[in-house]
Order: sequence, then structure tokens, then C-alpha cells
Amino acid sequence: MAEQVLSEPRRLRERWGALSPWLRIGVFYLAARAVTTGFFVLASAMSGPGSRFGVNPTVADLAVGWDAQWYWLTAVSGYPADLPLTSSGQVAENQWAFMPIYAYLAAALGAALGSWIAGAVVISLVAGYLSAVVLYRLWTPRVGASAAMWAVIFFVSGPLAALFQVGYAESLFMLWLFLALLLISQRRYGWLYVVVPLMGFTRPAVLAFALFLGLFGIWRWMRRQEDPLRGREVTHILALGALAVGVGFAWQVIAAVATGDPAAYLATELAWRRNWLTGDSAGFVPFEGFVQGAEFWFVSWGSSALIGLIVLGLGIVALGALLIFHRAVRRTGMEIRLWAASYLLYLLAVFFPQSSIFRLLVPLSPLWAAVAVPKRTAWRVSVLVVALAGQWWWIYNMYALGNTYWQIP
Repeated sequence: MAEQVLSEPRRLRERWGALSPWLRIGVFYLAARAVTTGFFVLASAMSGPGSRFGVNPTVADLAVGWDAQWYWLTAVSGYPADLPLTSSGQVAENQWAFMPIYAYLAAALGAALGSWIAGAVVISLVAGYLSAVVLYRLWTPRVGASAAMWAVIFFVSGPLAALFQVGYAESLFMLWLFLALLLISQRRYGWLYVVVPLMGFTRPAVLAFALFLGLFGIWRWMRRQEDPLRGREVTHILALGALAVGVGFAWQVIAAVATGDPAAYLATELAWRRNWLTGDSAGFVPFEGFVQGAEFWFVSWGSSALIGLIVLGLGIVALGALLIFHRAVRRTGMEIRLWAASYLLYLLAVFFPQSSIFRLLVPLSPLWAAVAVPKRTAWRVSVLVVALAGQWWWIYNMYALGNTYWQIP
């Protein structure tokens, strides 16, 4: 009898291990979504008169909050032919900052489900699960099945995992991005001619992927003696890089033609920056946003602009060293490291750092594999606990409160 009792857990482990990875990922994903839903319910109960959402909002109210409202407005009203202006005559926030695929796909599905937000959340949920499956396939050859599954658990439970359950385009964008990285790692370039445009018209970050393709091509050229680089592969890399650049600038051209204003898209994006910076802007200047941000935040915290710039510089050096030298990061593979470097450089070039930076770092999720590499169970459980704590902190601040300038998701 004792032997029977002792062997039962072993049988359960064997049955669990015999399940297909996509089924095990599904179990973890559903469990993580249940936890996130509990966090949203708690945030709803804690939401008060000072909150952006008022007293006792529903979970659906939270799901359609913040930028989800812009995607909804895009779906029902389209894009303005005449750019809205502020009282001072500057371009105001408007739909041109939001790419069309997620908004209209949610509208199409929502027509069958009864509401736009229902369609949006279903897309986010499904895309989040499929992203986890793709990441598992990307990670397994590099770090092994066990670490890859733990990395999936971190990904679906992480600090920004609430994005899988709200009307934001991040889930869908990550699905296209991770598919693209998987295809690149497998040297299967054909489908990328479809995936790259899907990526580019879901969220504005395809220029980072263009930079990645350039760096990837250089890396392949440097290794051509040990890993032969055929002419066909060179053609694909060059053509896909050109496609990514074209798609990256296409939305600016479309906005310019539709509105008659050549600066329509960039002026729209800069409208959000004016929430933090006052005064007229000379227009978009690459890398200016992070310099302004370092000065703004450190002065706000009672320090000096110079200290902010020093910290920014040291942070850039530290991130570069991490991607180049850290053993666990190196194990994730050159494709993931080159993507991380490309995306971080892209953010430095185009973004003004504020509380949305946490959300904008989500495309770096392939680096979760490096966190999962250490095999100590205590380490992995601790990471999971910290990830869930971070998730609650984010939901509490952005949804239960959401009442000050640093509580914007």
C-alpha cells in the first residue's frame, strides 16, 4: 500500500510529462489568466472616486480602458482626415498613433461576439497563448525543454501579463514578432514576407526589426566560413530588410496622404510627449526623447539633469554588456540577442521614457529564457513570485488608481 501511495505522484508526473507541450502551456496559460482575472477583480473593488475608472468598475470597464479606447475609436470612427488641434494650435492626440490591424480585426470578431471589447480581449487572449507556444519552440533548442517551459511560465505570469486580457495590440504584435524570430532562426524566410507587414501594421516597431535584419545579415556574413551563407539567403535578408523599412515608413506616408499634412504621424506621436514636456517642439529628433526624459525625471526627483544623463549613459553601457557577455543571455541565441539590441536602440531613438516604458519593454520577452536557465527550483519559484507581485503592482497602479502622470500603462 505504501509503495502504491509513493508511486502515485510519480505516475502523475509521467502523465504530465507525456502531454504535448502545447497542452501543458495551455494549462499554465489558463492558470495565469485566472490569477490575472483575480487581480483585476481586486483592482475593481479597490477603485475609488479618485480613480480614472471610478467606483467599482467592471472587469470589462478595465479591459476597455486607456489605449483600448483609442483602438475602439479607430474601429468605429476610422482615422481623421483633419487632424484635431489643441487650443494652442498644435496637433492633438488622435487615432493616427494606432495601427489598424488590431482595431479592425477586433471589430470583425466583436460583431459576432456582441461587442468590440469582447473581440479585442479574445484576440489578445488567443494571441498571448500562441505567442507562448511559439516562444517555447524558439527557446527549446537553445536552453532545453525544462528551462523553456519555465520561461513560458514567467512570460504568461509576468509583470505585464495583464496585456493578454485587455484591448491592447501588444499580444498580437508579439505573436507576429515571435513567429518572425522563429522563422529567422530556422532560416525559413518565405513566410516572413507576410509576417513583416502584419507586424508593421499592428504596432509601430517594425523599423526595429529592419535594424535586426541588418545586424543579423552582418552576423551571418561574419560566420560564413563555419556556417555557409548562400546567395539565396543573402537575397532574402536584403529583400526582407527593404520590406521592413518600407512598411515602417508606409504609415507615415498613408497619414500624410489622408490628412494632407506630411508631418501628420510624427506630430500625432509627439502630442503624447507634451503631457510631460511643455513648450513648443521643433519636431521629432532621434534620441532626443530619452535625453529629455533623463533630464525631466531626475530633476523631478530632486536631482540634476547631469546626473540623469550620466545614469542614462551607464544604463546603456550596462545593457550592452549584459547582451554581449552574460552567459545565460548568450545561451538564448544570437537571434534573440540581436533583436534585443535592435529594439532597445529603437526605443532610445524614438521614445520619451515615462510609465509606458514597462509596456514597451514587453517585446523583449524572448529574454525570459535567460532568467529560466539557472536550474535551481528556489530561484525559479522566487522569480515567479516576483513576477506575480510585479503584475499586481502594475494592475493596482494603472487600473485601481490610474490617477497621476506616472500611472499610465
